[in-house]
Amino acid sequence: MMRGGLERKSKASSEIPSSSLADMAFLLLIFFMVSTVFRKEQPRDAEFPEAEATQKLDEPRKDILHIWVERDGAIWINDQNTPMEAVAPIVNELYRESNQRLVPVLRADRDVPYRVMNSLQEQLQEAGTVRVTFYTNLEQRMARARR
Repeated sequence: MMRGGLERKSKASSEIPSSSLADMAFLLLIFFMVSTVFRKEQPRDAEFPEAEATQKLDEPRKDILHIWVERDGAIWINDQNTPMEAVAPIVNELYRESNQRLVPVLRADRDVPYRVMNSLQEQLQEAGTVRVTFYTNLEQRMARARR
């Protein structure tokens, strides 16, 4: 038997059209670049202690946790005022999330009472952190002596 001139294609195409994928990827990239907000740390007024020698911390920024301690003993972690007894649970959780690579950096005012720093170090020990560093200013004795 003879049929008419045109035959119908009954199958749907199984190919994904790729002509506009590059355009969509570019538009998504632009969208995320424009809509992303980078968090800035709040500046704190603190006079840091001076040290005769310092060492630069060579850790990726994501593995550094800045803990600010103000003169009155207020503790700030991730720009949130944190009571002393809450430091260990917060740091412990962040330490586990970073696969134990987190390095707490204590950025304390030089006039912070010793009891506050001692309690903070005990909280960090309780959190299980292995390495803790202190932020200091480099004392400029050598520069003064050369003048």
